Amino acid sequence: MKDFPSCFAENGVAIADASCTSSTVSKSKASQNLVTCVYQSKFLAKSRLIIITWSKNLVGHCFSVEIEDLSHKSLSRLDVKPSLFSKTKGSKHLQVDFLTIDVYWDLTNAKFGSTPEPIQGFYLGLAFKGQIVLLIGDLTKQILKKTGSIPIASQSFSNSLVLKREHIFGNKVYATKAQFKDNGVIHDLRIECDTVGSNNPRLVLRLDSKIVMQVKHLLWKFRGNCTISIDGLPVEVYWDVHNWLFGSTAASAVFMFQTCYELADPSTVPWPCSQSLHCPGFCFTLYAWKNE
Repeated sequence: MKDFPSCFAENGVAIADASCTSSTVSKSKASQNLVTCVYQSKFLAKSRLIIITWSKNLVGHCFSVEIEDLSHKSLSRLDVKPSLFSKTKGSKHLQVDFLTIDVYWDLTNAKFGSTPEPIQGFYLGLAFKGQIVLLIGDLTKQILKKTGSIPIASQSFSNSLVLKREHIFGNKVYATKAQFKDNGVIHDLRIECDTVGSNNPRLVLRLDSKIVMQVKHLLWKFRGNCTISIDGLPVEVYWDVHNWLFGSTAASAVFMFQTCYELADPSTVPWPCSQSLHCPGFCFTLYAWKNE
C-alpha cells in the first residue's frame, strides 16, 4: 500500500475554516454542511488560487470567495450570506493586491442536490477589468449579457478545479455526485459499508450503479488504496474507515480520489495556499459521517 497522503488526513494541511479541523463533536458538526472547491486561474500573468466555499444556514444558501495574493501567503475574502430581505443575485467587489475583482452571482433558480453546492440553473463569476477570470455554473450567456464581460483569451470556461472537499452522511450508504475532469461526466458516486453487526464487513464503491471497487476483510484492511479507471483516467482511491470500525459514533471515515500520479508529495497540495501553484490533476476528498 502506498503511503497515506498527508493531505488526506484531516489535520494534514492548513484549512481555511478552523472548524473543519476540530476533533470536538460540536465543531465537527459545524463543518459538515460545507463544500469547498479550489480553482486555479491566471490573470495579470500570474497563477492564483480561488477558493469557493458553499454552505447553508437556516435562511438559505451562502458562499464565500477567497483569492490568493501574489505572495501566495494570504487570502482576500468575500462572504455572501442571505437574509430575509436579500436577493439571491447580485454583485460585490473584492480587493486583492490593490486590484478590484468584481464578483457576480445569480442563484435565483439554482437547483441543489444533497449538498449546499448548486448543480444547475446558476452562475458565479469573477471578472477583472471587464474580463471573466472564473465562471462557475451553466448560465454562461446570462452573466455575459448582464456584465458585458468577455473571457480572457488564454482561458476558456473550463475552469481548472484542482481540489474539492465535501461532507456526506448516511448509515450504510453514502451518496454524492462527482466530476473528475473539466467538462466531464457528472457521476453518481455511492459508498456502501455496513459496520454494525457484521463479523466481516466489506466496503463497496459504486460509480453510476456499477461496482468499481470492493474491499473485503475490512477489519484489517481499514486503510488502503487502489487504482480504478474513471472516464479513461487512472484514479487512485485512498480510504480510511478506522473511525467507523473502532472510533466514536461521531467520527467520520475519509476517502480521497486523486487523478494525479505526478504529485509525488501530496503535502505540497495547496489547501488553501502553497508556495507552489503547480498542481496537476484533481483531488476529491470526502468525509463520510454516520447519522446518529
